[in-house]
Amino acid sequence: MAIDSDYIQQMSKQLADYEVQSSLNRLNRNEANYKAQRTALSTLRTSLSTFNSTVKGLKSATSTMLVNSATFSQEGYASATVGTKAVPGSYNFFVEQLASAHQVAIGGLGAADIGTQGTLTIGQGGSSFDIDLSTIDSNGDGSSSLEELAAAINSHAGNTGTKAALVRSNGEVSLVLSSEKSGADNAISLQSSGTTAALTAAIDARQELTRAQDAKVRLGGEGGMLLTNASNTFDGIIDGVSLTFTKTHGAGDQPLSLEIGQDKSATQEKAQSFVNAFNTLMTSLDGLTASGNDTTARGPLAGDSSVRAIENRLNQLLRTDFGGVNLISFGISADRNGKLTIDAARFEAAVANDPEGFEKLFTGKDNLLDSIDKNLTVYTSSANGVLKNRMDTLDMSLRRIDEQFDKLQDQYNSFYARYLKQYTSMMQTMQAMEQTFGMF
Repeated sequence: MAIDSDYIQQMSKQLADYEVQSSLNRLNRNEANYKAQRTALSTLRTSLSTFNSTVKGLKSATSTMLVNSATFSQEGYASATVGTKAVPGSYNFFVEQLASAHQVAIGGLGAADIGTQGTLTIGQGGSSFDIDLSTIDSNGDGSSSLEELAAAINSHAGNTGTKAALVRSNGEVSLVLSSEKSGADNAISLQSSGTTAALTAAIDARQELTRAQDAKVRLGGEGGMLLTNASNTFDGIIDGVSLTFTKTHGAGDQPLSLEIGQDKSATQEKAQSFVNAFNTLMTSLDGLTASGNDTTARGPLAGDSSVRAIENRLNQLLRTDFGGVNLISFGISADRNGKLTIDAARFEAAVANDPEGFEKLFTGKDNLLDSIDKNLTVYTSSANGVLKNRMDTLDMSLRRIDEQFDKLQDQYNSFYARYLKQYTSMMQTMQAMEQTFGMF
């Protein structure tokens, strides 16, 4: 009888598999369960973070819930930035003059004309700085170039708003000085001391390219109240309204009419974005916590206490009064499935009646959006949030599962080696007995 090695290996494997099968099944079940939980928690954390990002976006330095708008009677004269505190009303503006930044040109100079002696003093806005011409001869050839002078002006530590540039035309190079700020108070002044006669003469003969002047706007029409500003942007010219003027009127022109009012459609869109984000979150939570039935699978977080706590806290906040009002006050309520809806007619009437209360409900300190953010951060924080800690615990459990798989593999190898040895020994014994019987 020949020893069948394939049979020995097959039987050894079957017996070794049987020895570890129950432990292997248990580890596979635990691993699948841990992975499913971790995936579900990751999905939950993403859903909460996405909703919270929308919440934060609705309350930021540049965003409010209440949207006011500005409507002009003519295009091209001005643009407006309107805040939540803007009071509805009508205004007329007549733009007499736009603000401009000072700009002068110094021409007809060569390197020899600048020299390396004396001081050029540049003043602007009540301050000044000195350029010592003896310090700007960078190549040591005994003269200073226009390039060196421009660089010295631009890099001077005392320069707070004058920029120098070279302009070339028809073989001539001019030094052009420009104020970074508009307005009469930011005019550039030039004085020289101990410089060459050519440089002194060129400074005295400088050409004014653009005059330094303030914007002049009359409120009420051509003969109305004069408003002046160093910039063309009048911040807070009316409470909650900033205007930037871009075009002047001519004598006898019709003034620019401005109508400030609430943008009802944009305001409702802001509220709808909150409702949509909340409903998307609820849909995600419903899928994760579904109890399951004959046609739908049980959710991986069904019955999870953390998810129930999140849902309960959010629903509680949606019903909470902040400053005497809540979402229901503005026609926003939950249906039987926990999803929010907006009654458009009630919403429009309530916001028109109490716009300040609507804004404060959402964006006031420690009000609705603040409270949602603080409550969700407890769960979503990447440092020590509840969900991160649970996911870390699951990761640790999965690492232990991997270690147990390694140990189980060692046990399997030991069982296999033992059965392989036993079967080989048994087959060898049977072969010896068969040979012995063959002698008789």
